[in-house]
Amino acid sequence: MNTTKQQTLPALPSEGFVRLPQVLAIIPVSRTQFWQGIKDGRFPAPIKLGVRTSAWRVEDIRALIKTLTEGSGV
Repeated sequence: MNTTKQQTLPALPSEGFVRLPQVLAIIPVSRTQFWQGIKDGRFPAPIKLGVRTSAWRVEDIRALIKTLTEGSGV
């Protein structure tokens, strides 16, 4: 019997937007590193949904994950 816990990543919705906590649950960087990556052009910029609300398109996050897993990212 294997008692090792397997860590599962939170699932992304098939389409739409995700907020920063959802992104950071998948991309293993700090909030500060993520915002710096946006400034540097390594990570996708958010879409402003309101004055104090930003979100990322799921398609952009999936593309980022693909880039990072191929080894050409961060």
